[in-house]
Amino acid sequence: MKSDIDRLMREAEIDALFISGSAAHNPAMTYFTGLVHVGDGYLLKKRDEPAVLFHFPMEREEAASTGLATKNIDDYDIEELFKEAGDDLTKARAIRIRKIFDEYGVRGRVSLYGKGEVGSSFGIFRELEKLLTHVELVSEEPMTSVLSLARITKEDEEIQRIRKMGEITVNVVNDVAGYLTSHQAKNGVLVDRQGEVLTIGEVKRRIKLWAAMRGAEMPEGPIFAIGRDAGIPHNAGRDEQPIEVGRPIVFDIFPCESGGGYFYDFTRTWCLGYAPDDVQAVYQDVFDVYEEVYKAITPSKPCKDFQILTCELFEDRGHPTKLSDKRTEEGYVHGLAHGIGLAVHEAPFFSNTEFNKSILQHGSVITVEPGLYYPDRGLGVRIEDTVWIRPDGVLETLVEYPMDLVLKVSGV
Repeated sequence: MKSDIDRLMREAEIDALFISGSAAHNPAMTYFTGLVHVGDGYLLKKRDEPAVLFHFPMEREEAASTGLATKNIDDYDIEELFKEAGDDLTKARAIRIRKIFDEYGVRGRVSLYGKGEVGSSFGIFRELEKLLTHVELVSEEPMTSVLSLARITKEDEEIQRIRKMGEITVNVVNDVAGYLTSHQAKNGVLVDRQGEVLTIGEVKRRIKLWAAMRGAEMPEGPIFAIGRDAGIPHNAGRDEQPIEVGRPIVFDIFPCESGGGYFYDFTRTWCLGYAPDDVQAVYQDVFDVYEEVYKAITPSKPCKDFQILTCELFEDRGHPTKLSDKRTEEGYVHGLAHGIGLAVHEAPFFSNTEFNKSILQHGSVITVEPGLYYPDRGLGVRIEDTVWIRPDGVLETLVEYPMDLVLKVSGV
């Protein structure tokens, strides 16, 4: 939580945080500013002191609405700094940051965060290092950085915002289910009343529209993949492909608040009309493992333990997993879960790797998403919900939605 930041900075021996970039789709910045229209700027957070937001004058009112202390970047005249830098704009921008550090008494270890164009950012910070005498620029490991650790546990207001995104998400999912079942099957594919074949691309466009109409956006797009494509976990699906009956559809949707706020992550697997026996069998294994793992998840334990358990449960049912073969491309091929918040994938992490030291904490919001994938058999299955580890240690699915495999359509 935000209240943990100063403690975490002390533990990591970090004296200040310096964040650059926009307040939109920039989790480190958004964590402090909230959803405001600040297109570019800096944020300085010294340990045990309030954060300061540096903004351009056109966005002064947006900056003020954050409730943070603010400073006009134009107070550091870039044209004068350009002359001082010998007509080198990259160096001028580095001098501007050095002046900010000098004015605010920044000393010691400064951890860098933010989003921007890699080349220009690299140039600026490389020049900045040459100018600093009492400051060490630090790049923390993303899994264990101060802000990653702070964001693992959520405040009540964050939980409510994620829950609201969940409500929006399942409403969109319900719209999609209704849209699909409003069509009829002909020659193995869905067609509309004019006999036109329904395609994945048309479904995806409607998913994005229905999300936008409810105040959400999908910066990373949905996954709507059928058959073989469903057997490759992050295959988004091909726009031109017809919607076929009797083949598994992996529908993974992960919208966020408009402007780059909190995410929700949700997956269902559907077959339209009917499910073949092999798909039904694989689906049942995923469903059973989902229920067993969900019951087993408890806080204060290493996250990787739950990944190992998931692998063991699938292997007991005859499926290959990454526990026995780290390079397998069929069976259970990904992690059980991940944290979710201002990024769709954030700490804690559940990979079974030696360097993963994540401990599941009270107050975390995570996904639970076991799946099985057999692209050569033309099938993939995943079930995913977003859950909150409540302060009492009980798991709560933030928004419930049916797990039915088959959606009925006419003509089948």
